[in-house]
Amino acid sequence: MTKKIFIITGEYSGDIHAASVVHEIKKLYPDVIIEGVGESCLEKEGVKLFLNHEKMGEVGLTFKNIINHLSMGYKIVDYLKNVFKPDLILLVDYGAFNLQISKPLKKAGFKIFYFIPPQIWASRKYRLKTIKKNIDKVLTIFPFEKKFYDNENIDAEFVGHPIVSEIPKCNNRETFFKKHNLDLNKKLISVFPGSRIFEIKFMLKVFEKAIKLIEKKRNDIQIVFSKANSLKDNAFNVDYKTIRNENYELLAYSDLLLLTSGTVALEAAMYETPMLIAYRGPLFFYLIYLLVRNIKNACLVNIITGKNYVDEFLMFDATAEKISKCALDLLDDKQKRDKVISGCKLTKELLLNDNCAKNVANIICREFGEV
Repeated sequence: MTKKIFIITGEYSGDIHAASVVHEIKKLYPDVIIEGVGESCLEKEGVKLFLNHEKMGEVGLTFKNIINHLSMGYKIVDYLKNVFKPDLILLVDYGAFNLQISKPLKKAGFKIFYFIPPQIWASRKYRLKTIKKNIDKVLTIFPFEKKFYDNENIDAEFVGHPIVSEIPKCNNRETFFKKHNLDLNKKLISVFPGSRIFEIKFMLKVFEKAIKLIEKKRNDIQIVFSKANSLKDNAFNVDYKTIRNENYELLAYSDLLLLTSGTVALEAAMYETPMLIAYRGPLFFYLIYLLVRNIKNACLVNIITGKNYVDEFLMFDATAEKISKCALDLLDDKQKRDKVISGCKLTKELLLNDNCAKNVANIICREFGEV
């Protein structure tokens, strides 16, 4: 009997990861019927979209956003209960929405798997109650997560991280440098000031000041700022070369990375590029974070390995002076550079050199008796 799956994603990265899973599922089970909430990546894999991300991606506790999310949640639940009636629902990332919608979906009797669950090991551990009550299986992307869920008697499997198989190989440094008029004889420092407007607001000036301090000490460097795909063209302006939509090349070809904390650090680790992490945000939200956090580290390399390989400068420590000093050390001190690189290598080993999407597909099809 043909099985039906409904996938719920809420942003572009989730659409990419979910599409990879769909691609692998269809290899194992060509007759499967899949619909969902997503964008072009899922659509290209033949998934019929019930809703797109036009309103899903809106963030902030505004009245308009809350109403939009409630309306979308109602439409999804009603459609799944009365029309599509899937055999399995796959939630992908986007915890704020997916955890809430899991409640009425589980109440309706659906089987629910969660791929890339919220990082409750880092903060807001109270969310475990919702997962334990409503999620049938958690598909984790970090090795330590499985033990975390096992301790709570929640069914979980570690499937590897999607970045390992999705991140492209970059082997054309000379071509890239020529394209952007970069000097092959100078060291390249790339700055990633964030992918959200509020991150830019807090980190851009700090990074700019740090770069100017570095330039006073070194004349053999060149600077590039990366502009995230999610940002508008006029999101920020700096007195340095700005490159958009070539993040992976910058991560791979740079001699040093100055990063705003986030998934970008994990992507950098895949290329074994020396880096430092900095992060600032609104003081009010930082104080709340201190109350709900479960760990002290912010950099995923340090979290995954359990050791402090990458220097972190958070909130009041995120000063131009501290960042510039660390950056100069990473440029000049081979031992310090090698320490970061060894942390990157260990991170890659711990994340499994495997196809995450294939592992997720195998688990789902096994549930259907197709593997």
